[in-house]
Amino acid sequence: MTKNPTETIAKSPGAGVQLEHFSYDNSIVRMFAIATTIWGIAGMLVGLIAAFQLVLPDLGLWDGIGELSFGRIRPLHTNAAIFAFVGNGIFMGVYYSLQRLLKTRMYSDVLSSIHFWGWQLIILSALLTLPLGITTGKEYAELEWPIDIAITLVWVVFGLNMLMTILKRRERHIYVAIWFFLATWVTVAVLHIVNSLEMPVSLFKSYSIYAGVQDALVQWWYGHNAVAFFLTTPYLGLMYYFVPKAANRPVYSYRLSIIHFWALIFIYIWAGPHHLLYTALPDWAQSLGTVFSVMLIAPSWGGMLNGLLTLRGAWDKVRNDPVLKFLVVAVTAYGMATFEGPMLSIKSVNAISHYTDWTIGHVHIGTLGWNGFLTFGILYWLIPRIYNTRLFSTKLANAHFWIGTLGIVMYAVPLYWAGWTQSLMWKEFDGDGFLVYNNFLDTVLQIIPMYWMRAIGGTLYLIGVFMMVYNLIVTTSKGQFVAEEAASAAPLPKNYVSKKGEYWHRWIERRPVQMLVASLVLILIGTFFELAPSFLIKNNVPTIASVQPYTPLELQGRDIYIRAGCYTCHSQMVRPFRSETERYGEYSKAGEFVYEHPFQWGSKRTGPDLHRVGKKYSDSWHYQHMLDPRGISPGSIMPAYPWLYENVLDNSLLPNKIRAMQSLGVPYPEGYDEKAATELQQQAATVVQNLQREGTLDDNQAQYIQDKEIIALIAYLQRLGTDIKAKAEAQ
Repeated sequence: MTKNPTETIAKSPGAGVQLEHFSYDNSIVRMFAIATTIWGIAGMLVGLIAAFQLVLPDLGLWDGIGELSFGRIRPLHTNAAIFAFVGNGIFMGVYYSLQRLLKTRMYSDVLSSIHFWGWQLIILSALLTLPLGITTGKEYAELEWPIDIAITLVWVVFGLNMLMTILKRRERHIYVAIWFFLATWVTVAVLHIVNSLEMPVSLFKSYSIYAGVQDALVQWWYGHNAVAFFLTTPYLGLMYYFVPKAANRPVYSYRLSIIHFWALIFIYIWAGPHHLLYTALPDWAQSLGTVFSVMLIAPSWGGMLNGLLTLRGAWDKVRNDPVLKFLVVAVTAYGMATFEGPMLSIKSVNAISHYTDWTIGHVHIGTLGWNGFLTFGILYWLIPRIYNTRLFSTKLANAHFWIGTLGIVMYAVPLYWAGWTQSLMWKEFDGDGFLVYNNFLDTVLQIIPMYWMRAIGGTLYLIGVFMMVYNLIVTTSKGQFVAEEAASAAPLPKNYVSKKGEYWHRWIERRPVQMLVASLVLILIGTFFELAPSFLIKNNVPTIASVQPYTPLELQGRDIYIRAGCYTCHSQMVRPFRSETERYGEYSKAGEFVYEHPFQWGSKRTGPDLHRVGKKYSDSWHYQHMLDPRGISPGSIMPAYPWLYENVLDNSLLPNKIRAMQSLGVPYPEGYDEKAATELQQQAATVVQNLQREGTLDDNQAQYIQDKEIIALIAYLQRLGTDIKAKAEAQ
């Protein structure tokens, strides 16, 4: 522990109470505030680039550059927004509020510094690896296994520092914000560890230990609760601290905060399967996710109302104070998102929304409105205080508020419109029973104007952020940073006697370890009942005899598919809707995915579903399509992949990949790793022969292309969905 050297004890005159004098560490708060701002701008810029790529696919800035292709930078954007921008925002707020709520300095300055620099190095590693295609292919958990280990270690450092600070506190009762911080820490630890279990192949390559349906269930148990326990619960803790502080009013209802907290952390953990409705996930799991998702409205809105009603009687102040404007809209956006989320989990609604841009609009109401605006409000409130000055320009902050709000509206509303347009076009039949828009590209072209509006809205939002940065930089230049903020408080009594009539919840508020354990037990209950049946009951994932493991060339092609981020635009899950079976083919079965490490069901269709694309087109069609998408499909917004025709397929790790798959239960024969390379070359030669026979390649071109990555990708795409076709043909 690094003690503050200025900490002293002095007797309070006339009171007989010894006050302990100490200082709050504002340096760590400032460091996280700076990181929040820098990474926020970086993450938003990457998102803006991705948005413009969809409307300007031919723009030369990114044409032919693999590291800047949409499938690479979209995961970079989501990771930067979630873990860099919001993550640093969480830590900024936690380190500021925790010290003051507990009337003590952080337990260890050293641990605080390790946490800060460790987290920045993790973000930097994501910035370096994701554009290079070093990814697990699991949404919001794309970082490879060495980085996952680093995340775990840094998270432990943060948790240890926080818990030890709570234990050495000078305040008996633990305020509601800290309840949410504790629940966040323990739940994120469980989520990260369980979802990140993987079989390493090399330093930069691994396979998820889960396959198919099981992997999908674990991934969206993690994915939904990453939203719940990283983007929501810690920010609710910040809401409970900064909204009352900014309004100079107490929280509306202590009892409501209790109900809000315990109900939210218990119910949230069950809701993940609503991301997988109408898929090959068992019906019981889908129904479980739907029921608990709908139940989430109650505790979520309890928190929203507690935040908004804290401002009762202070609306005149809200009209004049930009900080409160940001906080009010943030809490309102939280209420909107947490009403819409349960509605989207109802099957009839999900049948419309899933795989469309409606979901993207919904998500960004939460990230831009809830996380973004709450962070901006905190920064506007906090920075002047740690610099002992006033905000440079209230007018500029108000302008930021209105530009940011307009940006959110222009971003989200067109995406709702686009989502309905997509779904209605996908499902429309004519009077003779044929699909009206059998060509998927027709739906893409129809929503390009909405994508333009989204890009403009995002630009406005980012302009507002730059205005904030300027305002805060000038504010800091006019003030003087208070690194060590002096404070004093009476020590915590060693023997505390409960007062008669004291509310029952006070018992656990005085026991942080017990509260942490209780939170862990609650989230483990939902985790067990959600995950265990799929792992313990073998019949929940039936096998199909005709489904065979990928060949070595197909396995390599699948890894290229994941590296390119194709899962960000294409699903591999044909749902049991007539519109989908007419367009794509037979609906997907759970047994088809038993060798999929990781699963590739996707969450968004910017392009068509690919699960039945195998043998639908010739090898030459795929060859030309990957080289020049708009030459094959005029108007397509898919990027070209010219580097696949230049990059030599790296087979050095192929034996390791085969052995890793064998360890995961994929039934490759014994010793297959030794002959996999020979079989790969034979299949590659067959693909090249097909390209020659179809007139795409001459002899010289064939010799050049045989060992290139495009051949492996073609082999993989031509395999998709064909095992079921093979079964049908055999019958």
